[in-house]
Amino acid sequence: MIQIMKKTLLTFAALICLCRIVFAQDFPYGHISTDELKMPKYANDTSAHAVVLNEYGRSEIAVANDDDIKLRFEYHVKIKIFDARGFDEATKEIELRNSTDKTAQDDIEKLTGTTYFVDGSGAIKQADFDPSKEYITRNYKEKSTLKFTMPALTPGCVIEYKYILVRPISFCLDHFQPWEFQSDIPKMFSKYEAVIPGHFNYNAALHGFLKLTESKADVLRACFSAGGSSSDCSDLVYGMTNVPAFAEEEFMTSAKNYRSSITFDLVEFTNPYTGAKFKGTKEWRDIDYNLKDDYSFGSELKKASYFKDRMVPVIAGQSDDLGKAKAVYAYMQQHYKWNDYVGAYSYDGVKKAFDTHSGSIADINLGLIDALNSAGINTEAVLVSTRENGFVNDLYPAVNEFNYVIAKANIGDKSYFLDATDRMLPFGMLPFQCLNDKGRAFSLDKPSYWVDLNPSQKRVSTTMLDLTLAEDGKLKGTITRYSFGYEAYETRVAIKKFTTQDEYVADFGTQLPKVKILKAEIADLDSLDKPLTEKYEVEINAGDKTGSGSYSFNPFFLSKIATNPFKMAQRTYPVDMEVLNEYRTVLTVHLPAGYSVDSPPQNASEVLPNKGGRFLTEFSADDNSFTFSHIIQLTKPVYQPEEYPYLKDFYNKIILSEKAEMVFKKK
Repeated sequence: MIQIMKKTLLTFAALICLCRIVFAQDFPYGHISTDELKMPKYANDTSAHAVVLNEYGRSEIAVANDDDIKLRFEYHVKIKIFDARGFDEATKEIELRNSTDKTAQDDIEKLTGTTYFVDGSGAIKQADFDPSKEYITRNYKEKSTLKFTMPALTPGCVIEYKYILVRPISFCLDHFQPWEFQSDIPKMFSKYEAVIPGHFNYNAALHGFLKLTESKADVLRACFSAGGSSSDCSDLVYGMTNVPAFAEEEFMTSAKNYRSSITFDLVEFTNPYTGAKFKGTKEWRDIDYNLKDDYSFGSELKKASYFKDRMVPVIAGQSDDLGKAKAVYAYMQQHYKWNDYVGAYSYDGVKKAFDTHSGSIADINLGLIDALNSAGINTEAVLVSTRENGFVNDLYPAVNEFNYVIAKANIGDKSYFLDATDRMLPFGMLPFQCLNDKGRAFSLDKPSYWVDLNPSQKRVSTTMLDLTLAEDGKLKGTITRYSFGYEAYETRVAIKKFTTQDEYVADFGTQLPKVKILKAEIADLDSLDKPLTEKYEVEINAGDKTGSGSYSFNPFFLSKIATNPFKMAQRTYPVDMEVLNEYRTVLTVHLPAGYSVDSPPQNASEVLPNKGGRFLTEFSADDNSFTFSHIIQLTKPVYQPEEYPYLKDFYNKIILSEKAEMVFKKK
């Protein structure tokens, strides 16, 4: 870990103007070379559709013209676009924040941009960005997004843009402006400069697998002044050259967990007006104390009395706590419609959300906690960082890394994690986005503590095929598919996207071109605690490829793995399967007299190291029928990078096995 000066979050009563010396290290704007425009590809990554030629960022804490302390972040980038697939790099989105009362907000200043290209005559031309083409979309009460796209895009062009983000210090005191060296395209140069007054003391941490090629620190004398107090500033510069693109692959958590970047966390702040010191890194007991009195969190957990009378009819007839908890959960789950806002703090309040049947994640789940407590079920809040938001650093206490809240109902010697924002989730099951290592359990009457969010449910599917081959090459019979745990949840969600079950069945049939569905039955669609059963009466055209009465059939037509999801030569981050997985297929085929299976599939058994899983096929036959079973088990939710080659080879063998056709032939 690199030690550097760090920032804080305080409201100052009076601020005076800051006079500062600026030692800019930015590269010049508008300098474009013929070599850059003629560059056919990037030598270090010939598959890249675009490359960052140069990138520079500079952040400083300073007193702005309105006498408020703000963070000023300058960003400047120049990108070479090789082909149309690189055009996405010409669109930039900047997240903006504002306070609930609209008295403080982020501002974008001096947004400029230019696209350089060669016209038909070979002359270098440029098209400047029109600031009127930028637009802002409101995400929710306190968040919005500014978006713009560079003009006149053509293969081979170079784009360049820069802007200044001015952010109130109250929005970013706990974390100074971070910097990402790595992105989805390679970078030739990436440099970040941080100017931090001595009143702010930060720890800086370098993340990812790449090393800095530049790191230096200088001191700017008397660069900060406020409240009659002044301090020197640390001028810190970090750089990387020839930064490879971060390649994302299936089965991973947030890329921010693994991309090379630098982040800053507050250690201590000295008030320039009083000289008082404030610790950025607090004890959990301090955070617990603040959360209890927070109007949008702890205060909302003190409203169980609001739900008490409302839950009386809900739990009527329930004799034990588990039954009561399930009844309350089902009621609250169906009562709300989630408004798509993710956050750990309530905005509308649990009362308004209940009355309007709509709310944010926190509005709904804090209300669920109150409702369960009102029914006599000991329930705590659990703060969570979603998979997209990234892992939580548990080495030091910090609450602002969490962006989600769920309920933890404690019944007997068991605990159940609950999220009432999704009407398709069974009791005790979390959405995939919450399966992210650990969370922090919080209640009003005891210290908070860490809890593992490892799911108890698996993703399990069992498919039974019972088919009879006719002389005309048609296979008739039934396909019965049983889905358990997360497999059932995902299938229910897929079915509910259609207006009727018949529409789902019709769509399912279009995915199976050789299969005609004669009849379909779906059981326990709305019984979330039960396995989901789909039963289909089908007719399958095996076909006559030879004209000699021989028919071919691939038993994996329902769930064939066509391509290997693992394509890298080497993967530097874990493979995250979310949950344990098990897929089982059992095929029974009854043959007409005089038929047999020509070249039956060979029995196979492949095992992953460290009891990581297995792949098994087994064939057995008698005079008039045969049975073929196929099992894939992945017995770990997470596989480490050193296990990647074995997992990749494991899938290759599965794919090879599933290509085999069964041929039915007259003896």
